[in-house]
Amino acid sequence: MLQIYTTPSCSSCRKAKKWFEDHRIEYREKNIFNIKLTRDDILLMLKNTMNGFEDIISTRSKVFQEQITDIEEMSMNDLTDFIIKNPSILRRPIIIDDKKMQVGYNSDEIRTFIPKRLREIIMCTTCEKGQDCDYQSALDIYFRELREKEEQKAIRT
Repeated sequence: MLQIYTTPSCSSCRKAKKWFEDHRIEYREKNIFNIKLTRDDILLMLKNTMNGFEDIISTRSKVFQEQITDIEEMSMNDLTDFIIKNPSILRRPIIIDDKKMQVGYNSDEIRTFIPKRLREIIMCTTCEKGQDCDYQSALDIYFRELREKEEQKAIRT
């Protein structure tokens, strides 16, 4: 399942959550100020980065500038411990699924999290010839399919 690391005052976090809600994509939110980060959380982030800690740490954060003199000299364990103790050093939101990660909110890049079925509809792989496949029409088709599945599920239970 999609995991979003957020903070309450982060406008980019709110945009990302709204985008997922608007697209009816389930996610698990982890408010990094309310729920203590674990080593596993940080390792999951690092597993999905191209540049390691550089991709997830905000070097502009006050904590970073006041307490870290040379990030290159810190061991991975020391830096991981520092992040766990000082989660405000992380850039936000950090959005992760099994295969990809996005740091920050970008309205184009967030579309990489669109479910496979919606991508199929957008790309017209299952459309009849001549059917309009603009993004809004694709969303309408996708949401209709989701409603039908939910209705069928409700009937069975």
